[in-house]
Amino acid sequence: MSGPLKLRALDDEDLGVVSAFLQDAIVPLAEIEFVPGEKRFALVASRFRWENCPETADMPAGSPVARSAARDVSLAEGVAAYERVSCGVAFEGVEAVRRRGLDPRERGRILELLGMRIEAGAVTLEFAGSAALRLEGARITCRMSDLGDPWPAQSRPRHPGGEAL
Repeated sequence: MSGPLKLRALDDEDLGVVSAFLQDAIVPLAEIEFVPGEKRFALVASRFRWENCPETADMPAGSPVARSAARDVSLAEGVAAYERVSCGVAFEGVEAVRRRGLDPRERGRILELLGMRIEAGAVTLEFAGSAALRLEGARITCRMSDLGDPWPAQSRPRHPGGEAL
């Protein structure tokens, strides 16, 4: 099984890879912070380890997650365990954060990250329930690192209609 994941995204293509690995991450609203003076937006999430998921048939062929999963499944043949791991994510170069469907006073709210939409001058984190955070900046970069050891998850995330990804 693969070790801790550590990624750095310097362009839109890299951000797309980070988005794939963060899909279906659980993010407590209390673990999200914007530091305007440092132009930094950070969060801590419980990320599903798609790269360790033994069921890769319905993942987009050639995606970074599918390639990683195919390699790891061959190493751990017969293992059907799902895992989550704590993950820190920091975006640099963020000048403003706009929110939709989120009240920052609801610190106990738990969000499910569906993915990131990358646009010119912005990265939008889209959550279940139509909530979103739009990070705006001329040149946004990102770092993502797993924190600590993974733990077993009872099932893998499912989306409406039964699709896994």
